[in-house]
Amino acid sequence: MTTSFWLTLGLFFAVLALVSWALALYLRAVLDPNGKTWLDPVFGPLERWTYRLCGIDSRKEEDWKGYFASLLVFNVVGLLLTYLILRIQQWLPLNPKGFGPVSPDLAFNTAVSFTTNTNWQNYPGESTVSSFSQMAGLAVHNFTSAATGIAIASAFVRALARAGVKTIGNFWVDLVRTTYYLLLPLSFGLAVVLLSQGVPQNFSPYARAQLVEPVVITGADGKERRMETQEIVQGPIASQEAIKQLGTNGGGYTNANSAHPFENSTPLSNLLEILAVLCIPGALALYLGRVVGRQAHGWAVWGVMALLLFGGILVCWHAEAGGNPLLVEQGLSSVEGNREGKEARFGTLDSALFAVATTATSCGAVNSLHDSYMPLGGLVPLFNMELGEVAFGGVGSGLYGMLLFVVLGVFLFGLMIGRTPEYLGKKIGASEVKMAALSILVLNLSILGMSAWAIASPWGLAGIANPGPHGLSEILYAFSSTTANNGSSFAGLSGNTPWYNTTLGIAMLAGRYLMIAPVLGLAGLLAAQKTAAATQAAFPVSGILFVVLLLATVFIVGALNFFPVLALGPILEHFLLQAGQTF
Repeated sequence: MTTSFWLTLGLFFAVLALVSWALALYLRAVLDPNGKTWLDPVFGPLERWTYRLCGIDSRKEEDWKGYFASLLVFNVVGLLLTYLILRIQQWLPLNPKGFGPVSPDLAFNTAVSFTTNTNWQNYPGESTVSSFSQMAGLAVHNFTSAATGIAIASAFVRALARAGVKTIGNFWVDLVRTTYYLLLPLSFGLAVVLLSQGVPQNFSPYARAQLVEPVVITGADGKERRMETQEIVQGPIASQEAIKQLGTNGGGYTNANSAHPFENSTPLSNLLEILAVLCIPGALALYLGRVVGRQAHGWAVWGVMALLLFGGILVCWHAEAGGNPLLVEQGLSSVEGNREGKEARFGTLDSALFAVATTATSCGAVNSLHDSYMPLGGLVPLFNMELGEVAFGGVGSGLYGMLLFVVLGVFLFGLMIGRTPEYLGKKIGASEVKMAALSILVLNLSILGMSAWAIASPWGLAGIANPGPHGLSEILYAFSSTTANNGSSFAGLSGNTPWYNTTLGIAMLAGRYLMIAPVLGLAGLLAAQKTAAATQAAFPVSGILFVVLLLATVFIVGALNFFPVLALGPILEHFLLQAGQTF
């Protein structure tokens, strides 16, 4: 590891900390129903008009059950509308390529995917979905699914700051304010910057270019075809790319995702897209500290997230920089290590940084092929998702996911070292621990249960492209990604089948809504409690001790559940590769 590597990484985290701090100040006003922002003259009238049009009483708050019911109704309606748009897109406008309807199972998978902030894609976007479907169906969900996650996080933080009340806020107000005051202006600004870097934004038909040298390709039917021209995708790419990153959505306009030069054109756009993925989750951790009146606690949570991200980057980059040992022995390895599946303009470091950031959050965008990573390099994105994507996690989901580990850690280690199991003046008892544990168990059961079903079924085995441990990793990655609402994939898995489309869709629904319900239930329990005065016996929520114990909780509770299957997948593949066996 060179000096330039450490300087690059140090500068990256310094910029991230600065952006998180600045954005947290703004979030405090956005997520306060009565907060004032500098955008009030622009969005204030639109906000009030939206409330009147939809019949929303912005002054009325909901308990956790009402909050969850509102969230569920909104998401179900959005899911059904998106399914309908995909099924009838052949009759809708802005379809320059004349795409037909999306098949029922793929439309279900896609509608669920974008509704749940997963953006898993079992199809090439530029040859399946029209511009209208991209904008009216998928891009709209990029805003609403992200706003839903932020709303849940704000309700949880609100519950921590309140005492002796039943309400945790108004879902509709949180949704509207997050969309108007946060996501829209940030997305507009980033889209303009991406336009300056060469990312297209138009409604033009696809361009056709004459190849300098014709090529012969073999189609899926086994027939050879001579190609003399190439279609070049166009469309409203910059606008979707901006919210795709800022909302940790991840669905790409093109099949190559952020490896495509029209989605990610320059090293500057690559850096901005990585920062866009992390900035809102990072700001939410500091927003927590501001709302509860303990800024040191917010920085401690941010620090744990940063340490997890930093460790993942080091492991992934080291594995990729070392290269394939079989090629190293033959003197055929690149100076930069394993370059397979990576864009030459980004190289190993920027590819590893993107891969770790996109799976440490719930983004799922990729600028390289994770299936081509070395076994331990591919282990890191897989492991990030199985931790629940808490470093820094998705917009909203990262914070409330980390707070579940905080609650469990305070309870477990507080009892072990003789401290009162108390968090920010709230007692952590049996009911609170059950809610936190139930939410984490949903993640484990969905990933391991669905993967086991696929491995034991002909339809599951038919989708893998590689035998042995790598095939296991492909299936495990798919259900880890969908349950964690990430959306990236080991692309060797052929997932566009009725069975995979359906089971992966079920995993997305479980990972989103079966996890949200106990999270909001826990928020309701905490909001109803009286805040006790701080004592020396209470568990510390900042400082080195808190950071170490929270890290231990994340690994003990979150990681050990998956170690056996990881040992049979990427870890076993690593040792077999060292012995000269490939898959």
